[in-house]
Amino acid sequence: MGWEMAEPLLEVKNLKKYFPLRKGFLQGRGASVRAVDGISFFVKEGGSFGLVGESGSGKTTVARAILRLTEPTEGEVLLEGKDICQFSDLEIKEMRRNMQMIFQDPHSSLNPRKTVSQSISEPLIIHEGMKGRRLRERVRELLEIVGLKREHMFRYPHELSGGQKQRVGIARALSLHPKLLILDEPTSALDVSVQAQMLNFLESLQKRMNLTYLFISHNLAVIRYICDKLGVMYLGKIIEMGVAESIFSSPKHPYTKALVSAIPLAQAEQPERMILLEGDIPSATHIPSGCRFHTRCPEKIGAICEEVEPPTHYFSDGNQVDCYLYQ
Repeated sequence: MGWEMAEPLLEVKNLKKYFPLRKGFLQGRGASVRAVDGISFFVKEGGSFGLVGESGSGKTTVARAILRLTEPTEGEVLLEGKDICQFSDLEIKEMRRNMQMIFQDPHSSLNPRKTVSQSISEPLIIHEGMKGRRLRERVRELLEIVGLKREHMFRYPHELSGGQKQRVGIARALSLHPKLLILDEPTSALDVSVQAQMLNFLESLQKRMNLTYLFISHNLAVIRYICDKLGVMYLGKIIEMGVAESIFSSPKHPYTKALVSAIPLAQAEQPERMILLEGDIPSATHIPSGCRFHTRCPEKIGAICEEVEPPTHYFSDGNQVDCYLYQ
């Protein structure tokens, strides 16, 4: 299905997730961690949307809020036009057939006391009541889809390599024929050579099964390889969003420019092009006023960046950026 013609499968509107802090000496009344602070994006059916940013920017919290593994503070999450934030427990159980997550650490996502067969069987037993020969055949079929052999059924997680564990996690996620896969840093815990194999596998799997991906990573090279559109997150906000190749070839926000400049090139000598940002990402409990990036921005204009949050500027190609450089 073409990206331009497809309808949004997932649409996120003004999503917020705040974590209240316990009262203490350093916290005032009502203090909270603003992990996700009002973001909006959509993923078209059959497409791939990437969320990128430093650790602490809120990417994983977005994924967990979409799946309602943590309850959103505010906003809407529309799956095929239905707001899942309003779903009952029974409706959530049914919804999770269509939305599955691949976790960052393939080892901790598997129960060490269960064999591969038992881990993959669990959602089939819970959601479809499968058992006996039909269940065993479905597990073998799933293992074949992800490139594992029949003998892997009876192995435990400690008997598998990192790449094999991640494939087991993918097989488990595919067991209920989901429409959307949320992949949270699915290659970061793997060796570099295995990462390349996994990315090729995920790309071919998407085409074969017409899957829709929400891909979360801090590695822009990975996002560039697999995603059609991307959103750049900083301190709980999407500060630049648009067509992936357009953003990589001509980034607009100073933060995006710094991230893109850090991507290593496939050549022996790297050009002197890296933009070094000073300081660390601020705490989500004390988000800077105005533009939340102004404390580290090498292109800060002046007081307006420190005092007033920048509006969104839209470009003719559909890309958007929150920055005063374009007002």
